[in-house]
Amino acid sequence: MKHILVIIHQPTSETGRVGQILKSYGYKLDIRLPSHGHSLPSHLEKHDAVIVFGGPMSVNDENILPHIRTELNWIPLVLDSKKPYLGICLGAQLLAKVLGAKVSVHPQEIQEIGYFPITPTIEGKDYFHSLEYVYHWHKEGFELPSGAVLLARGKTFNNQAFRYGKTAYGLQFHPEMTGELMQRWIERGMEQLTLPGSQSIIEQLRRHRLYGIQGEKWLRTFIPSWINSIQSEQNLLPEKRSA
Repeated sequence: MKHILVIIHQPTSETGRVGQILKSYGYKLDIRLPSHGHSLPSHLEKHDAVIVFGGPMSVNDENILPHIRTELNWIPLVLDSKKPYLGICLGAQLLAKVLGAKVSVHPQEIQEIGYFPITPTIEGKDYFHSLEYVYHWHKEGFELPSGAVLLARGKTFNNQAFRYGKTAYGLQFHPEMTGELMQRWIERGMEQLTLPGSQSIIEQLRRHRLYGIQGEKWLRTFIPSWINSIQSEQNLLPEKRSA
C-alpha cells in the first residue's frame, strides 16, 4: 500500500478533503502529532510523500514549543530525500522558514479568515488557472524563500503559493476545507471573527457554496500532479539552509 506521512498540530485537527481524496486514490495516511510525543521518521523509504497541515501556533514559537523546533529540524530531511512535500498554511510557513524566509504578522495586523481570491503568476498559471477563491484562516504570512518560485498572489498577504525545487510546495490557504470542517473551525474560533480581515459567518458559508466545489475539482487534479512530481527531472537544492 502507498503511504503518505501526515503531520498535524492538534488532536482535533482533520485532514478534510485532502485526506478524503488521497484515500480515494488508494493512499494510507500515516498521521503523526509531534506536539503530543509522536516521533518523526529518520528516513522516508516507507513513505511516498509528506503533508504538513496548519495550526494556531506560529513557526516563531520554536523556543517555547519544542515540536515546532523538531519539525524545523526535520523538514530538511524531506527536502534532501526529494520526496514530495506539501505544506498547508503553517506547513507552508515552516517550509519557508527552513529555507531562510521570514514569517510574520501583517504590518497592519490584519488577519485572513474566509474565502479570498488568489491570482496565479505566470509560473503558476498551469497550477491555479481554474482556482479563483480559496479558504484562509491565518494571521501570519511568509516571504518568498530564496530560490523558490512564486505561483500565486493574494491582496492582503501577497505570497499565497510557491514551489521549491520540483517536489516541495507551500500553500498559504486551506484546500482541505469542507462545509462540515468550516463549521467546526468557526465554532472553535468564534472570537476571531470580529478581528480585522475576517469575513462574517454568513459570508463564509455563502462563498463556500460558490467556490467549494471548484476547490474540490482543483484539488483532485493538483494532488496527483504533486505526488507525481517526484518523477520530474530533479533540480539540485542549495546545500545550506537556515531555520
